[in-house]
Amino acid sequence: YGGMGLDFSYNVAVAEELGNIRCGGIPMAIGVQAGMATPALTRFGSDALKKEFLVPTIAGDLVVCLGVSEAGAGSDVANIKTTAVRKGDEYVINGGKMWTTSGCQADWMCLLANTSEGPPHRNKSLICLPMNLPGIHVAKKIDKLGMRSSDTAQIFFEDVRVPSKNLIGEEGKGFTYQMLQFQEERLWAVASVLTPLETIIQETIDYTRQRKVFDQTVLHNQAVHFRLAELATEVELLRSLLYRTVALYVEGNDMTKFASMAKLKAGRLAREVTDSCLQFWGGMGFTSEVLVSRLYRDLRLTSIGGGTDETMLSIICKYMETLPSK
Repeated sequence: YGGMGLDFSYNVAVAEELGNIRCGGIPMAIGVQAGMATPALTRFGSDALKKEFLVPTIAGDLVVCLGVSEAGAGSDVANIKTTAVRKGDEYVINGGKMWTTSGCQADWMCLLANTSEGPPHRNKSLICLPMNLPGIHVAKKIDKLGMRSSDTAQIFFEDVRVPSKNLIGEEGKGFTYQMLQFQEERLWAVASVLTPLETIIQETIDYTRQRKVFDQTVLHNQAVHFRLAELATEVELLRSLLYRTVALYVEGNDMTKFASMAKLKAGRLAREVTDSCLQFWGGMGFTSEVLVSRLYRDLRLTSIGGGTDETMLSIICKYMETLPSK
């Protein structure tokens, strides 16, 4: 379909390389296109759907967004309220989506909606939804703390009619498909923070080496250079966990626990590194003129998007069998 047919480890290599871009919004937008909104279509979509939506998306001719989160259902995917009711050879969609990356400019959406009244994990389906259909309203571009170069939309659907042939895979399997997409999304998120964290540690070393306080460089303080060494070590440990997880995934193993651990650690380490480094920049770190302040804002999303830290902890606990069974 226009791609190179490579395994997922190459996606991770791309995500790491995109970390050289000096902001978080652009790598995130590419990540949505490459590893968050298209995997289900790639795995389970019909040949006709792939030709209509996947081929031009891979080529970069179309922009895709992922319609999962809602105002009352972020990490709690099972609780989404948007419906797609089957009427003849169409679905009629009503509801809305929130926090939709690239939603203002998207040509189509990989939409998760309730297609039946059944149990919440078996009543959802994924649908390829063209964004130019009547009844789709992009309400606003959300003003955010970070990721400011990425448009994030609130979108409403009012009796939107889409052909039933736009269903991805089987009806009722959308939740399962989405959970599989989430694993790739989380690994992409981990890979995408590694290079920025390395960059900001190195830039902090360079800055504190030349910045003087009380007649000596800031870096000369043992507390500073020990802390930077510790943070660099943590980044390398995160990289090792990521590579192990990706290797398991490529081999066809269930890596949900390790992916959740890596996502949890990435979010927390992103906060720890940017906060610690910003402190060493002093007042300059509190300005908008330096990269550390941008990454402090941009990378804060890692602990929220694609599943919060608390959601990752719950998944890890389930795999460790530390939670009581219901």
